[in-house]
Amino acid sequence: MRLLELKDNGKFSLTSNIVIDIPPYAILSHTWGCDNDEVSFKNLIEGSGNTKAGYKKLQFCGEQAARDGLQHFWIDTCCVDKSDNTELSEAINSMFCWYHNAAKCYVYLSDVSGPMSNQDGKHGQLHWEPAFRESRWFTRGWTLQELVAPTSVEFFSTEGEQLGNKTSLERYIHEITGIPIKVLRGGALSNFGITERLSWAEKRETTRKEDTAYSLLGIFDVHMPLIYGEGRDSAFRRLREEIDKASKGIQYEDFSVPFGLSDASDIYHFVAREKELEEMHKELHGDGSRRTVVLHGLGGIGKTQLAIAYMKRYKNSYSAIFWLNIKDEDSLKQSFAKSAKQILQEHPLASRLSSVDVNGLNEVTDAVKAWLSLPNNIRWLMIYDNYDNPKFPGSTDSTAVNIRDFLPESYQGSVIITTRSSQVQIDRLIPVRKLENINDSIEILLHISRREGLRDNPDAIRLAEELDGLPLALATAGAYLYQVAISLPDYLRLYKVSWAELQKSSPRLTSYEDRTLYSTWQLSFDNVRQQNSLSAKLLRLWAYFDNQDLWFELLRHRSFKQPKWIRQLVKNELSFHSVMRVLCDHGLVEADISSQELIESRGYSIHGCVHSWTIHILNQEWNFEFAKVAVKLVGAHVPEQEAVRPWLTQRRLLQHAARCSYIVFNDLVTDDDMDWAYHNLGLLYRDQGKLAEAEEMYKRALQGREKAFGPEHILTLDTVNCLGILYLDQDKLADAEEMLLRALEGNEKTLGTEHWSTLITVHCFGRLYNDQGKLTKAEEMYQRALQGREKVLGPKNISTLTTVNNLGTLYAHQGKLAKAEEMYQRALQGFETALGPEHKWTLTAVDCLGSLYIDQGKLTEAEEILQRALQGNEKTLGPEHTSTLNTVHNLGNLFVDQGKLTKAEEMLQRALQEREKTLGSERKSTLDTVNSLGFLYKDQGKLAKAEEMYRRVLQGREKALGPEHISTLNAVSNLGVFYRHQGKLAKAEEMYQQVLQGREKTLGSEHTSTLNTVHNLGTLYVEQGKLTKAEGMLQQALQGREKNLGSEHISTLNTVNSLGFLYKHQGKPTEAKEMYKRALQGYEKALGLEHRLTINTVNNLGFL
Repeated sequence: MRLLELKDNGKFSLTSNIVIDIPPYAILSHTWGCDNDEVSFKNLIEGSGNTKAGYKKLQFCGEQAARDGLQHFWIDTCCVDKSDNTELSEAINSMFCWYHNAAKCYVYLSDVSGPMSNQDGKHGQLHWEPAFRESRWFTRGWTLQELVAPTSVEFFSTEGEQLGNKTSLERYIHEITGIPIKVLRGGALSNFGITERLSWAEKRETTRKEDTAYSLLGIFDVHMPLIYGEGRDSAFRRLREEIDKASKGIQYEDFSVPFGLSDASDIYHFVAREKELEEMHKELHGDGSRRTVVLHGLGGIGKTQLAIAYMKRYKNSYSAIFWLNIKDEDSLKQSFAKSAKQILQEHPLASRLSSVDVNGLNEVTDAVKAWLSLPNNIRWLMIYDNYDNPKFPGSTDSTAVNIRDFLPESYQGSVIITTRSSQVQIDRLIPVRKLENINDSIEILLHISRREGLRDNPDAIRLAEELDGLPLALATAGAYLYQVAISLPDYLRLYKVSWAELQKSSPRLTSYEDRTLYSTWQLSFDNVRQQNSLSAKLLRLWAYFDNQDLWFELLRHRSFKQPKWIRQLVKNELSFHSVMRVLCDHGLVEADISSQELIESRGYSIHGCVHSWTIHILNQEWNFEFAKVAVKLVGAHVPEQEAVRPWLTQRRLLQHAARCSYIVFNDLVTDDDMDWAYHNLGLLYRDQGKLAEAEEMYKRALQGREKAFGPEHILTLDTVNCLGILYLDQDKLADAEEMLLRALEGNEKTLGTEHWSTLITVHCFGRLYNDQGKLTKAEEMYQRALQGREKVLGPKNISTLTTVNNLGTLYAHQGKLAKAEEMYQRALQGFETALGPEHKWTLTAVDCLGSLYIDQGKLTEAEEILQRALQGNEKTLGPEHTSTLNTVHNLGNLFVDQGKLTKAEEMLQRALQEREKTLGSERKSTLDTVNSLGFLYKDQGKLAKAEEMYRRVLQGREKALGPEHISTLNAVSNLGVFYRHQGKLAKAEEMYQQVLQGREKTLGSEHTSTLNTVHNLGTLYVEQGKLTKAEGMLQQALQGREKNLGSEHISTLNTVNSLGFLYKHQGKPTEAKEMYKRALQGYEKALGLEHRLTINTVNNLGFL
């Protein structure tokens, strides 16, 4: 090739024709103008052409190459002597290679104007994008290879400004040209079919008709002489001949056999598997030497259909394709006989085959293998389907097949093997797994059922999720839905409750040879049973666990008597993994190879459809002994809270606990000796925020323990206490008090007042009284629990620290913020030391401290520590756990205080949606979030929505707790505040009076909540101009708060501040100033100089 150089004087010179040691060079891609406008080879030789319009392109290319450090460059208009037909033919046949080898390719777009930095404001659209999309460059034939061949392609405007490169503009280029992204990123063109590659050039044009074919030589990596004048059709006919020769490997003898699918169970509409198809092509594409791909996976996973899809897509790459059924030796030999007939139809004189009796199966098999081994017969593809009973060394199964006896001897050609066994170790193993994209599953349902509108149908999505990407299950469902007038929800219901009957009545699928969900895994199971009886028994037992994540330690417990075979199964890890390996070898089970953090060994899983088969087929008669063993194993594995990172094990157990719940709640297990397992499952469920399930388990445990041990046994009282705690979580305070009182009286009588079990109940009473608003009694109980625990267990014990933390919460409710912080800090430091920074209890203390900082006005510190709690809870407990949602709720309240209302709404809506989903719409914590949304909407000025939220809270609490409950009265109070904000002072007063009467009756006149209402009424009277009544109320609030909370408490100072405001309106400036100064000194001491209350009081003094 000849190259151009830009000389120091600004002129251009051509090198001689370089054959070897070609230096680095840039290359230009452009659209030609009129011939007279372009600088030609002759112009350069004569030193002319610098007045032509095309000379600008030479200047641009030379200068840009110099900026990129390249001395040489190439342009098609002037570096080829087109008057020399031999040189022109060589150049066109070499063009793709020249562009591919260029260090840089510059695309000069003469019809696109920059600059690149300007945007027109429409979704960030670039100023030049419309012109770029319409550029003539994308319509020309030669520019196709100029786009795909080079590694580095840069686009420039007519002014020479860079617009981007092939990488940064790939989305635009793909949309304009339809060329796959993988091609633009340098993917091998051979990975794409002939038809697809031809389609890239369909709408492109060339000046000379023949060039529409010649411009594609490099795209197909073929060469042929140029015959200008032969016409487009003749040029394309010769091009197709060269492509066919290259793809079929025809050299000295033609071994082609027409492609057919008569022996394969084909489906018309194949879905997904692009990654596997690409990997298969990569492995099988080569120089003709033997290449083998083994597709292994679960029966019904789609191995056969994947092989068919590959065969159909790449049929032009092979001279002959043969489909062989290798389910047994007889079937395989019959397939060889059919292959022999195919060969003889095309090649009657084929070596050895022509003289063999086609009824002699052994001779025919050998003859076909010999024909496939002939020299130059290297482009064939053999597909050995259903190799599910392989023969391995030492095997005694007479029906097993050794595939190596049936492979051609010569090391040539391509082989695909489909098998359920991962032990077939021949060249490249490609596992075929379930369809991961739900849309692919729905596509199968849609196509086979022929029902429209499934893509966005929630019922179709639920069905696809249940069938979990198993093509055979999806095809079976689709066929049933096509033939039977049944709705998707009804099919899903039948699938769950009448699985076996549904499968027996489902139509057989022509695309799956002798395959139904009912029978497809029986062959694998029979082989497993022959090979290892423990593996077969384990598969039966698996029906009583969840299908996901069965691991060694879960099955290995000595705390109760197990069947002998289970003890043998888990006598050590090697035994367990050996048994599992047999199931993996047959494709029934998959090992967990994820990087998920665990503290015990990794587990194994089976597909959900296989799990249904183990339930309904392998266990047609319910095995009550297996059910009891499963529930006991899961119950025995519930970790203690003091265990190392217990949440890791809890999360793994939860799905198995759900299976146990189904068994227990449907009375599919006998209750004898199950109380401890039910109790432990209750602990697990409560810890994970699944309170309804926890209650049911605790109740069953209590019944069992009362029956077995009596009502006052310590184990019975332990469950009673746990039920009391659960009722606290559920806001059932009366039920909680009944249970806790029973537990306390029983433990004090049986164990004494200082036993740690008694102190647990004492601690719980502190929480009960706190929730009831009986703060003095709550403090008494917490102090008793703390003193007892410090004495019995020590000051750093986890239980002791839990009481410390709860005391902090009590002090926060009492407004004793400094004491609350002291407690929280002590608890946090203790938990971090004992349990680590990520333990649930540590994060609870972190969350409590964050909430306290909000109350103290330390909003920056609050956000920092609440973000820590959120990240920790999401990591250890998950995004939907109740503890996580508590932190999300608190962060929402914080953002309200910070004025970050958009972020606040995002957090509170997340908390509300998840709490409604997890806990229900009427739970206290759910209504707390609704209440916070009311405050948010009020601050946003969305008053109708705010009132809706407040009323929802009030109605929910009245329904759940009654009109006089403290939580109900809180809701009434909030509604009063809202009406006051709207200026509806009469309605606000009505609300406040209702709250005051209720709190005085329920809590007493000196309770802090009662005094809050007295204070609110006082400030309301100020707004109404009822100054005498206002002073009476505020004085009452002040005296009560000073007595109960102290003179420096924030609430006390708020009343002092409000009295200053009142005195100002009464025309008593001296008294007003005295109140404001007292409030200011208190705020500065408690909250600091920059808190909003401090600043507001400074302003009040200033205005005074």
